Amino acid sequence: MQNKFENNIVMKVFIINGGQKFAHSGGEFNNTLSNWTANFLEQNNIEFRMTNINDDFDAFLEVENYKWADVIIYHFPVWWFQVPNRLKLYIDDVFTAGHNNGIYANDGRSSKNPSINYGKGGLMHGKKYMVTTSWNAPDTAFTLKGEFFDQHPIDDSILFGFHKMNEFTGMTRIVGFHFHDLEKNATLERVEKYKIEYQHHLEHVFKQQYLKKEDCLA
Repeated sequence: MQNKFENNIVMKVFIINGGQKFAHSGGEFNNTLSNWTANFLEQNNIEFRMTNINDDFDAFLEVENYKWADVIIYHFPVWWFQVPNRLKLYIDDVFTAGHNNGIYANDGRSSKNPSINYGKGGLMHGKKYMVTTSWNAPDTAFTLKGEFFDQHPIDDSILFGFHKMNEFTGMTRIVGFHFHDLEKNATLERVEKYKIEYQHHLEHVFKQQYLKKEDCLA
């Protein structure tokens, strides 16, 4: 298979749709977003797999998707400043099934010196991950002085633990994308603008990744 970015390297992507159906949330935006990602990958002949956390799953088969992929893309809404409960269940079950099975071997420490190297026991070195989140909160809640999040960026605050979780497995982070004000201000124009911006983000991200892989093989 060939792609528009690099003719000699095939990248495999695993999309996790974490848009849970619960209470007043139907996960609709993250369904749309996951389809945007899938369409982009199809258009560029990039091989991918996709799972929806609302579906029944076999944790060991999901581990195989992690092991198969070069890049993991997480799409999820932020609920009460955390991931949806079904996504947390998915991660708990799948990562546990990945113990000594491609995701992590241990916590990285040795009995000889248990005080150091915590978090160094991952088995997914060389793989990358990207996170998108969707919010009711406007972006100004994070950027304006005196607003709720005190000018703390999402990735350094709300998502700090999520990023550390992926680092624990050995993966490295690709810059993600955050969607704001999608409850009170989810106009068709706003969503369409986000679609264009996100497609540009994917183009930039995947060009960078192909160039980096090419450099590694040179």
